[in-house]
Amino acid sequence: MDTLNAGSVSAMLPSAFPIVDKDWELADTYTLHFATDGAFDFDPGQMVMISQPGVGEVPISISSNPDVHDRMSLTIRGSGSVTRALGRLDYGDVVGIRGPYGTPWPLDTAIDQDLMIIAGGIGLAPLRSLIYRALARRSDFRNLTLLYGSRDPQSLLFERELHEWRGRFDMEVEITVDRSSPEWMGEVGLVTSLVDRARFSEADAVAMVCGPEIMMHFVGIALTDKGMHPDNIFFSMERNMKCGIGLCGHCQLGAEFLCKDGPVFSLSRIEPLMKVEEL
Repeated sequence: MDTLNAGSVSAMLPSAFPIVDKDWELADTYTLHFATDGAFDFDPGQMVMISQPGVGEVPISISSNPDVHDRMSLTIRGSGSVTRALGRLDYGDVVGIRGPYGTPWPLDTAIDQDLMIIAGGIGLAPLRSLIYRALARRSDFRNLTLLYGSRDPQSLLFERELHEWRGRFDMEVEITVDRSSPEWMGEVGLVTSLVDRARFSEADAVAMVCGPEIMMHFVGIALTDKGMHPDNIFFSMERNMKCGIGLCGHCQLGAEFLCKDGPVFSLSRIEPLMKVEEL
């Protein structure tokens, strides 16, 4: 059993997907690969709910190339009981998947503008599918820039692809780490330091940002300080999602349901809610 029909995935009923491959990206982070029949279409930024029977279910953004229709990949950090249990699975093991859910990255808003993709830590995973799509549509944009910040050199995700992207003539890639090592020859500092030095047209630029919430908050400040309009800055917000369709209220943030109205929001829309203490 190498492939299952994903078209039957309904709102609340998961379909069974066998794992066809697994890659360990880092000591605590892995990518599960699934075969589809070509019917499982998604847009960059969307997520699925993945479950292991008897253990639980978690939301995970899709990290694979959206233009490869016979394969889907989920990059997961083992940080809780469900994600650690999923990490113990391997080839042939079957999980439940339902979706895709949520609003995608609004890539069309960046046509004929500078596109900045800014990631912090595991936040590169939800942006990976966006990078694939942006490169496939490279002529739609002016400058294409990836700014990526990681905790340390050992925590860099997708190193092979980072190397490939850095070697392209039509894309700028800047990487920084919070803590260096003797072997590290690159930048040291927060990802906001890369934003401060980045070159883009303030009036004609769009930024798409994913990472820890505190990182996104300060990236938003750095971008607006440089003149970028909050309507052109987009965050991926992922909090306590449970049902995926806006029914249970676990992910409610003010009047917004992150699983249904998000997870992608403009800064102008989400910033007032991010400033409310304990919300």
